[in-house]
Amino acid sequence: MGSLRSAVGVAILLLPLAAPTLEAGEQAKAGPPRSQKSVYGTLESVDRSLNSVFMKSNSGERVAWRFGDAVVEEVARFKPGDAMIVIYRQVTPSEKRATAIAFPGTAPAARYVNKTGSRVMLRSAPDIAGVCGQPGATPVTDSTIPDAGTGEASGACWCCAPAEGSCTPGNKTGQGIALLVSCFE
Repeated sequence: MGSLRSAVGVAILLLPLAAPTLEAGEQAKAGPPRSQKSVYGTLESVDRSLNSVFMKSNSGERVAWRFGDAVVEEVARFKPGDAMIVIYRQVTPSEKRATAIAFPGTAPAARYVNKTGSRVMLRSAPDIAGVCGQPGATPVTDSTIPDAGTGEASGACWCCAPAEGSCTPGNKTGQGIALLVSCFE
C-alpha cells in the first residue's frame, strides 16, 4: 500500500485496497473542495500500527481510510459490524479527504466530536423539501466546538468550517456520534 506521512487529527486519504497511495502533502496542495460524498457501510477493523480504519461499504467494497492517532483511537472504541458513514470531499479527481466519520444510532442526538486539532464552527439548518444546502433554509444555528470538544446539531442538516469560517449545511444530521476530521469552508 505504499507509505504515507501521518497527519495528526486529520484524515489524509480514502483508498480502495488496490489503489496507489498519495503523500499527505499532496492533499494540502489541493484547491477548494469540489464535491461532497458519503460511503455507507460497516466498521470492519482498526489497525493502530497503520493508523487505518477498514470498512466494508454497502456495495461490498472493502475500503481503508487513514487518520491521525486521535481519530483512530476514537474509532477503535466502536465494534466491528457497527454501522458507519464516512463523509468526504472529492478534492481532485484522484484525491478524497474525509470530513467526518459517523456512527448512526450511537447517541440520542446528532453529536459531533471535534478531532480536527483546532476549534471549528458547527452550523446546522433545516432542510427544504428533504434537501440540505438550499438557499433560505432558516434558522441557521452556529456553535463553536473546541478541539476535542463535543457539540450537537439542532437542524436537519449540518456542516463544519474552521472556527472563523463559513459553510453551507449540506449533510443530513442523524442520531449518533460523528467524529469531525477536517472542516472546510
